[in-house]
Amino acid sequence: MPDPEPVEPEETWEVVVVGAGPAGLSAALVLGRCGRRTLVCDSGEHRNAAAKAMRGYLGRDGTPPAEMLRIAQEEIGRYPSISVQRVTAVEAVRRDDGAFRVDLSDGRAVLASKLILATGVVDQLPSLEGLDAVWGRSAWRCPICDGWEHRDRPLAVYGNSEDAARFALEIRHWTADLVLCTDGPPEYPERWRQRLEGQGIAIRTDRIARLESDAGALSAIHFAQGDRLPRSGLFLATPWRQRCDLAEALGCEMTEHDTARTGRHEASTVPGLYLAGDIAGGYQLAIVAAAQGATAAVAVNTELIRDGLRG
Repeated sequence: MPDPEPVEPEETWEVVVVGAGPAGLSAALVLGRCGRRTLVCDSGEHRNAAAKAMRGYLGRDGTPPAEMLRIAQEEIGRYPSISVQRVTAVEAVRRDDGAFRVDLSDGRAVLASKLILATGVVDQLPSLEGLDAVWGRSAWRCPICDGWEHRDRPLAVYGNSEDAARFALEIRHWTADLVLCTDGPPEYPERWRQRLEGQGIAIRTDRIARLESDAGALSAIHFAQGDRLPRSGLFLATPWRQRCDLAEALGCEMTEHDTARTGRHEASTVPGLYLAGDIAGGYQLAIVAAAQGATAAVAVNTELIRDGLRG
């Protein structure tokens, strides 16, 4: 991320984008091509920071996330109307005139006609000894992102819910050697056990003591009772949360899945506010987030044109 450029307090931008992952940077790229004065605010903390490669992104399949961000920032740097700023936190309010006042963590405040939130989500990882060493290397959340490279290998799923059981049935598509580790007594109905076992998925309900690995490569799961289960990969069916509460604080309608509800062209339920990426729900893939960012940016540009004609 480039060093922050000075922004005068109360300076007015046409658009403020919060978040500089695939969704936010894709929005910025489109807005730059539209010549829109756009401020991009980012904390530098990204969900896929631990991942070694970004998968399923046409033309960039396998590119490390950090390299993808570097390339994106270089591309955005060609457009003089775009400024990317590093901030640790952002607060925003919608004013009576429909514009947004955005307060930055360094004490600055800016005004914007339109706001795009691309703040993403944060994985809530379990407290497992050894997880830090394998997270993003041989422990993951998304089989679309990492299943292919580890197909037909001995894998495990960690989780203890109906969602975890459903997730294990999904992972079964990539390997026949699969164990669901619930790390305690099952909390899902009996019918799920029958479905899992019917698909050849073993179930371990013993408490997990630690994960064994070598240079980030998972080798085994150790249970509290003393035995060891050799595994080469682990998928986690664990919760995530919104990275920040901006959407809800601005009055967005939230869904039962803790995502902000969007309508046509990624518009939120708050006029002038658009959402892109994991915050907006849908498939949590980088290429989907980028598409949502581009969609939101096109809609914002169209709305600004219409605002100008009405003015």
